[in-house]
Amino acid sequence: MSVIVFLVTFFFMEFVAWFAHKHLMHGWLWKLHEDHHNKESGHPVFERNDSFFLIFATPSVLCIVLGSGMGIPYLMPIGFGISAYGFCYFLVHDIFIHQRIKLFKKSDNWYLKAIRRAHKIHHKKITKDDCECFGMLLVPLKYFKAEIK
Repeated sequence: MSVIVFLVTFFFMEFVAWFAHKHLMHGWLWKLHEDHHNKESGHPVFERNDSFFLIFATPSVLCIVLGSGMGIPYLMPIGFGISAYGFCYFLVHDIFIHQRIKLFKKSDNWYLKAIRRAHKIHHKKITKDDCECFGMLLVPLKYFKAEIK
């Protein structure tokens, strides 16, 4: 049962990330996210946007600690599901897409190309309004079909 809770949590986090990105990061928390869209100042090692790592890591750590220390059922697999999604987000978003660590520079994989295309469209806007593609792992079908310039 713990594996199922872990997997459901992991996949549910895509929707949590989409909602948070669209309504919080491009809403009242725009000041923390804005530097991620505006690269006029170059590419700093850390962006204000990186603070979202702590925001999303907090419930993960709390679930793991409370699940192990207090024996509350299913909190540990929930915490590990959140953490696993965070790790995938780091790999896909920060390393693969934005190349903050120079790994995985090229890929001919149709799925990874679609993710990169969707994210490129998202970053065409440097303001918080009128953006699209707020998810990470699930992208609209149109990005699987066409080359985006």
